[in-house]
Amino acid sequence: MDSVDSGEGGQRRLHAVLLNGVADAGRLLDPLARALDGTGPAILPVDAQQPAARIRQLIDVFRPGAVTDTDGEERTRSGSPGVSPETAVIIGTSGSTGEPKGVELSAAALTHSARASLARAGARPGERWLVCLPAAHVAGLQVLVRSLVSGTEPVVAAQATADAVRDAADAGCAHLSVVPTQLVRLLGEDGGARALARYRSVLVGGAAAGAAALDQARDAGIAVMTTYGMSETCGGCVYDGMPLAGVTVRAGADGRLRISGPVLMNRYHARPDLTATALVDGEFVTSDLGYVAADGRVAIRGRADDVINTGGYKVVPGEVAAAAATCPGVREVVVVGRPDPEWGERVTAVVVPANPDDPPGLELLRTHVSARLPRYACPSEIVLTEAIPVLPSGKPDLAALKMSRT
Repeated sequence: MDSVDSGEGGQRRLHAVLLNGVADAGRLLDPLARALDGTGPAILPVDAQQPAARIRQLIDVFRPGAVTDTDGEERTRSGSPGVSPETAVIIGTSGSTGEPKGVELSAAALTHSARASLARAGARPGERWLVCLPAAHVAGLQVLVRSLVSGTEPVVAAQATADAVRDAADAGCAHLSVVPTQLVRLLGEDGGARALARYRSVLVGGAAAGAAALDQARDAGIAVMTTYGMSETCGGCVYDGMPLAGVTVRAGADGRLRISGPVLMNRYHARPDLTATALVDGEFVTSDLGYVAADGRVAIRGRADDVINTGGYKVVPGEVAAAAATCPGVREVVVVGRPDPEWGERVTAVVVPANPDDPPGLELLRTHVSARLPRYACPSEIVLTEAIPVLPSGKPDLAALKMSRT
């Protein structure tokens, strides 16, 4: 790619762009377009609503050569190694210990995913997309890529309300992506179902969508399509159980789903160890258990690890527990995910209080954790117990903790 924006040693320059929530998504359009066509540096979108400590950690780990603040001011940084020439975007995700992982995505993978998504959604020339997901995450970013590929201007809505969805439809939007939580809230809002019914496709992903909400949506005439994917696959790569064009999904001997095709990431940034484990013989080995039916339909049974998927966000329990453990009044804490009809899973802190007569409350715990982690990672439930149940190995019995109430 002769046109790729290059730095020292043939590496591509990397710029971080801080985005203040969904409302800032439009600011990413121009740098994203230049990253995709090779005339600009690769980009690292960063959610500026995270705690400052988390933002600093992302910048320190990925070492971009420049950072554009939410006010548009660009600050250059020395000592950036850049990224591989084929990398257009890095999406920062959390590893099993909370250490940021950088998913390197190429322009070819992103645009293939976008074109395949447009085809599956039945998008017609000139139809616009509504952006109501953060562009620092792959689902929101892909809405922007679809808009660029289709040559349309997206409409950005800071909040996915019935009014915003209706107004966007009036402006020519025919497609949008939401997480299950947003779908549930829109269905419960006056006029929300009618507004969604005006769209030719409503993609629902980021977490397992409840059957009740999907049935309610379909009964209301809403063209919902469930999507399955992750940052490593440029977002959703399976729609309504069927892989997108060029994508193959199979179950390995261990029950984990394995994905191959032109939508896969290049690598984890500067982590050859993680890359070697995740990309095996041209397949991405997921953390999800599932199977592929005779008709080719992919079914997801659940995650092979304990990462909590809440409202479309992935939360690392150990990271939350580490923050909660420093809260006054907490003697011991384990964090688990419990089923929730709106959020998919809710972040639950099981706490052994230092003083049973004066245990910490939920708001104190949330305030304490929010100083270190994003708000979506804060516990929404606290369960007090005299002792944490353990397995013979001495590890917490997570299955018991997910079920018990006291």
